Amino acid sequence: MSQSADIHPPDVKRAPAPWTLAGDATIVMLELPERLIREQAFIPEALRPRFEGRFSLLMALDYTSSNVGPYRELLFIPGRFRTRRGLSWSISKIYVSSWDSVVNGQLNWGIPKEHADFELAREADGSERLRASQGGDVFADLRFAIAGPSLPATSALVPARLRRLVHHRDGHDYFCAPTARGAVRHARLVDARVDPARMPRVDKGRVVFAVRLSGFRAEFPVADVELPGSL
Repeated sequence: MSQSADIHPPDVKRAPAPWTLAGDATIVMLELPERLIREQAFIPEALRPRFEGRFSLLMALDYTSSNVGPYRELLFIPGRFRTRRGLSWSISKIYVSSWDSVVNGQLNWGIPKEHADFELAREADGSERLRASQGGDVFADLRFAIAGPSLPATSALVPARLRRLVHHRDGHDYFCAPTARGAVRHARLVDARVDPARMPRVDKGRVVFAVRLSGFRAEFPVADVELPGSL
């Protein structure tokens, strides 16, 4: 299966928050060299002085429904950052297969979304292969294996402060704490090949853990927007 779009974004209709999304996600926690994170993880200048580390997250998502329809997504979170509200996660690189998601993700939450084409396929060995490309040039080629029993999971057990995201756009910090629930299984990052000009070198890190969240339902609330101020 593949999804593609025009080279230039079409007119996009506003889809304000909150959003409700459903689908499947593979989540990998990584421990990457600190120098790589600080120099090659695409952290925006406004957040660089606030970076705390230590663990990073790689996420591949297949949304079967959302406020802007189905789409695919690949994102990287280098770690947490200091804010006046406490430490918060921040996405430094993110690609989606929908222009509606690109534009509304930027406007609603300050998320630095970019457009890419995605191909998702099941390999002969049962693993799942995700490839992301721009203009036919593949810049991320990832393979995951999913196994083991499925257990219910919910973010309700995680305090909001540990789920909080912050993104910086037009001189402001955008805060939100998404929620999600679904069924979780063990996963494994079998292989990762990326173009370091467009994606952090996730192949250079140690995998701490990986899970598949299947049939999830997530809520992205309206963002709280404020000036960063002094820390």
